[in-house]
Amino acid sequence: MTLGDILQPENIVPDLTAKDRWEAIDELINCLVSSGKIRPENRDAIAAVVRRRETSMSTGIGFGIGIPHASTDLIGDVSAAFGRSRKGLDFDALDNQPVTLVMLFLVPQGQFQKHLRTLADIAKLLHKREFRQALEEAPDAAAMWKIIRDNSALQ
Repeated sequence: MTLGDILQPENIVPDLTAKDRWEAIDELINCLVSSGKIRPENRDAIAAVVRRRETSMSTGIGFGIGIPHASTDLIGDVSAAFGRSRKGLDFDALDNQPVTLVMLFLVPQGQFQKHLRTLADIAKLLHKREFRQALEEAPDAAAMWKIIRDNSALQ
């Protein structure tokens, strides 16, 4: 399963309005609710799980990348939303630099290997400078999704 498989065009936010990592996480969770990936009644519980994980250790991994993630029994399949912040967000990143690309993903509870594999695949892809640059320069969500899909297939 690649990033191109789990991410759908309707779950890409090319211009996050968030001012910090917490707002970005909420914005991406709302995107998953709007697209039907998360049931509205589970929104707050899922947000709490992601926040708890993020509070234990920031997922700002450097290079302008944030990968908030969590496992929950409130979803049936891996779900993801991707956002871009043109001005950058304070994510308490390892390199103390602002985060411009935020990849939120959720994995069903108990699927530890899938969780680790998904996280590793996303991190590997986002560590490619040319890939990040293409995403930062893409004009809209459709173009961003095409970049993600095309590059995921190469992994």
